[in-house]
Amino acid sequence: MSSEEAKVVVPRNFRLLEELERGEKGIGDGTVSYGMDDADDIYMQSWTGTILGPHNTAFEGKIFQLKLFCGKEYPESPPSVRFQTRINMACVNPETGVVEPSLFPMLTNWRREYTMEDILVKLKKEMMTSHNRKLAQPPEGTEEARADPKRPAKCCVM
Repeated sequence: MSSEEAKVVVPRNFRLLEELERGEKGIGDGTVSYGMDDADDIYMQSWTGTILGPHNTAFEGKIFQLKLFCGKEYPESPPSVRFQTRINMACVNPETGVVEPSLFPMLTNWRREYTMEDILVKLKKEMMTSHNRKLAQPPEGTEEARADPKRPAKCCVM
């Protein structure tokens, strides 16, 4: 039996439960975190991530919120990743906040063993690269979160 045949493929929901457990326990140095967006989402598709801006970069002192969406093909296919917080970064569409797979090799060259944690850690490392670390960031006061196109806008009635 070859090593290919001996590999056990963990079903999608078990994999996502493992990721949820790891995210809830806290990871690494605490500068990235993630969890489910909606506890009632039985398909475990919608996730929220957070990256604390790395020291000695234009991102320092800021907290960046992201949305990750794991479609039915996850983990065979990568999740879609979108910054909720406005950010100026080479691999992020400035209008939509979407991390462009063609500009972020981890998504283009996705492998089943990659996780949402790996994406967040890699994005944080990307913030520290020479072509991103000094990019001017949107001014304070423009940090309002982007509207989620999949959810109706929240409003209140007076």
